[in-house]
Amino acid sequence: MYFGLFLFICTLKIFLFCNFLYIQFYYIIILIKCEEAVMKNLDLEKLLETLKGGVIMDVTTPEQAKIAEEAGAVSVMALERVPADIRAAGGVSRMSDPEMIKKIMEAVDIPVMAKVRIGHFVEAQILEAIDIDFIDESEVLSPADNQFHIDKRKFKAPFVCGARNLGEALRRIEEGAMIIRTKGEAGTGDVVQAVSHLRMINGEINEVKAMREDELFNHAKELGVSYDLLKYVHDNGRLPVPNFSAGGVATPADAALMRQLGADGVFVGSGIFKSGDPKVRAKRIVEAVKHFDSPKKVAEAQTGLGEAMVGINEDEIEIIMANR
Repeated sequence: MYFGLFLFICTLKIFLFCNFLYIQFYYIIILIKCEEAVMKNLDLEKLLETLKGGVIMDVTTPEQAKIAEEAGAVSVMALERVPADIRAAGGVSRMSDPEMIKKIMEAVDIPVMAKVRIGHFVEAQILEAIDIDFIDESEVLSPADNQFHIDKRKFKAPFVCGARNLGEALRRIEEGAMIIRTKGEAGTGDVVQAVSHLRMINGEINEVKAMREDELFNHAKELGVSYDLLKYVHDNGRLPVPNFSAGGVATPADAALMRQLGADGVFVGSGIFKSGDPKVRAKRIVEAVKHFDSPKKVAEAQTGLGEAMVGINEDEIEIIMANR
């Protein structure tokens, strides 16, 4: 009888001890995951801070990527063709070859972005698999889905998305975008669309700021976004993520213009490597963005640039990319 009781007590102690170890192990796993999540958020915040106030340049080769890095670009966008060539070639434009993207990643120390087609989550999975720093769900490429965008919350890699107005911007943020950029009309060298889109977003933000709180509920329904997201815009007077400018920026003056209009940074595509002297133009655009509020500095950056890319104004073309 005593032996049975002793055996029962020993078994109970072993069970309780094992249960205690399991609980401790479980909590350790949770703490590790929480720490990883915190570190990921800190890394992302650090990455976003390094991009703010800078220039992100489209590149098609490791050599161009090095030129961009030496000029002071905060990041490069790896492409097989710059938007001007995509527009000229027509047809279907898809994501770039991962081998080409990896060569560019190996060539520079700054973050590398790459584009996927709107709605093409498998292309995004491929980019995440090769450890890309940022994924651009881009209207520059042919859309893969005319109705749905990628659910960006399912990815570890952060996303950048284009927008023409506040509704588009907030819907992309709701899906998980960490940077918004004006769509502009890429590949034209004409900044007018980028200006229009940035003014539109800023103007609509000002309208939201002036709304009564009870009006926000109805406006959130109209935009197709959550009340909390619109409330953030109302309370803070800005988007909850950085808002960059893109599309048609071709000169230092263009880049400074977008910064003065409120852009947190500037994407430059065809404007650099379709110009007469890409090295000089890349450096000058970076300088203009850095000193956007100094007319004297911008004038110096704009002087003696050489030949700019041949542009196309909006009256000569059909607006295609921005409408995607």
